Amino acid sequence: MKSKVYFIRVNDPDSAGIIKSKLERLIRASEALDFIRKGVRVAMKMHFGEEGNTGYVRPEYIRAISDNLNKKQADHFLSDTNTLYRGRRTNSTEHLKLAYEHGFTKEACGSRVLIPDDTKKEEISEVLVNRKFIKTAKIARIFLEADVILGIAHFKGHMMTGFAGALKNIGMGCAAREGKLAQHCDISPFVRIENCIGCKECLKVCPMGTVFIKDDKAYIDPEKCIGCASCIAACVENAIEINWEAGGSNIQEKMVEYANAILKDKQSKSVFINFATKITKECDCLAKDDPRIAPDVGILASRDPVSIDKASLDLTIEAAGRDIFKEAHPSRDGLKQLRYACELGLGNLQYDLIEIN
Repeated sequence: MKSKVYFIRVNDPDSAGIIKSKLERLIRASEALDFIRKGVRVAMKMHFGEEGNTGYVRPEYIRAISDNLNKKQADHFLSDTNTLYRGRRTNSTEHLKLAYEHGFTKEACGSRVLIPDDTKKEEISEVLVNRKFIKTAKIARIFLEADVILGIAHFKGHMMTGFAGALKNIGMGCAAREGKLAQHCDISPFVRIENCIGCKECLKVCPMGTVFIKDDKAYIDPEKCIGCASCIAACVENAIEINWEAGGSNIQEKMVEYANAILKDKQSKSVFINFATKITKECDCLAKDDPRIAPDVGILASRDPVSIDKASLDLTIEAAGRDIFKEAHPSRDGLKQLRYACELGLGNLQYDLIEIN
């Protein structure tokens, strides 16, 4: 049976006020949040954007969702986990400060922000999954203890997974740092020396001191590398690559196994909203204003994380007139994550698209 995906179009010239109004219409027409009741604890999982980035879902849009939950008298909060790479989001204190700086205050968006501290063992849970790659998932307890998971994702490209939406927001985004490391652990980038100009940007962002300079060229020590890919994002010459044949493509399946660990007991208690707006080549983890690579598409809502990502992908390719994600990341097959998620029972590749006017 096909899953239902609700969709409302957004145009590039639409103001923030118009987009918020459209989101409110989508929520009403889709009835996506109607199953949530008084007192239910709702974890709104999202990405607050790295410093200098503007691609993240804006606080005023979150306000529309929070207002709906407030009417239901639900106990809701916004949350994300800390990162592997160096930046403002590597620890809970700075991460929370950055979220506030980006406007995610309770006054502005109608919901409090909670950032779990995964240096404290009591804030991490281990979930036995026994899958192909992940046997035990390390997940921020705050998401497992919530009654409902509400995934709010900015749909965009991604250097590791081709594209990123609901599945990555949950699978990578709810994992503790140790869990993120497990997903990246067999990925060790290498430098194409002939393309390296010795600018040292990769050295500046490496969190482990893995990158070193020799004869004005960058080198990566694979024994120390944790596979966070910060160096790939930082390289302006595209001189750093991954040997995908040696296991780099496994990250998508590991990510999906983590999503399965988080959602397996919440498939009737989870809902997803994708913003296919300001669609960028890379993730909101980039500490810069990444330019858009496709026209704005719209906002989607569904109870199925696989269908909403597939619909977001199809609509974006249609709007761009070509597969911009394959064009941006030719070595990545983003459909791999969707096929594997379907295999694990997380959702359907087939969907009915219901457009809201």
